[in-house]
Amino acid sequence: MTGPELKKLREHLGEAIGRPLTAADMAKLCGLKGPDGANIVRRWEVTGPSAQVADLLRVLAMASEHYPILEKFNVFDRYDVPEKERPARKAQFREQMREDIRRRLD
Repeated sequence: MTGPELKKLREHLGEAIGRPLTAADMAKLCGLKGPDGANIVRRWEVTGPSAQVADLLRVLAMASEHYPILEKFNVFDRYDVPEKERPARKAQFREQMREDIRRRLD
């Protein structure tokens, strides 16, 4: 994940949860504590985060319609899920991800 991709992700996640996310909000979502967290996120928005942080952010990105549901989380396209139920189940999953983000920010 590049810095500009991280910046765009912050915008998309804010859109998904219904409010803009600050660098401090992203720091909280990444588990960065203390006053330097927001500065670290701002630095990442230029240089890109570490691979470990990028993996975490790919999971959080599933809250937004702009990003795919990762293969290991995609239990919706299996043979035992009726095709007509798949869109609703995917939407429900994304909403659960959004709620998780909101909860983490409270």
